[in-house]
Amino acid sequence: MNQTTNTVHQDVEYWLKNIVVGLGLCPFASLPLKENTIRITAFLGTDTEELLGFLEQELTTIEKSDTSQIETTLVAVPNCLHDFYEYNLYFDSIDRLIKINQWEGVFQVASFHPDYQFSGTEPSDRENLTNRSPYPMFHLLREDSLEAALKHFPNPEDIPERNIQCMEKLPEKQVNELFYYLFNKR
Repeated sequence: MNQTTNTVHQDVEYWLKNIVVGLGLCPFASLPLKENTIRITAFLGTDTEELLGFLEQELTTIEKSDTSQIETTLVAVPNCLHDFYEYNLYFDSIDRLIKINQWEGVFQVASFHPDYQFSGTEPSDRENLTNRSPYPMFHLLREDSLEAALKHFPNPEDIPERNIQCMEKLPEKQVNELFYYLFNKR
């Protein structure tokens, strides 16, 4: 299904504000959201080789910018990588891209997908909701910013467990409302 850049941006912004920040899933996202330093982009193509070029351009943009302009970038991919298995395999290409450009230790890429499933879980397990986004998505992070944020946050290793508990405590009605995009595919 083909999406417009505007629609994708709105959907990602909704997810970021209401789920990631609203539920406190990422304690580091609130400040960059408030400071408007989270870049949201959309790759509307269907070719994964072109997507790799797009990701390289986005990483270069981050590299050339100051954190006061772009702290981090979310790249939504509404028209390809719908299969979660293929999406996961695609990270091999991203890892090669980072290695070729000598960005190891500079950038990290986090993953979000509408069908995200942690290893050892069932598709319906609530904990998977912590990484379920409206579209396949790549979160391009500056490693130095991540390290700085982790220094000021007590027990960051507890974040995943806290997020799982948050998802398990949500009433079914709230899950259906917040994650409407998982149940009402456009």
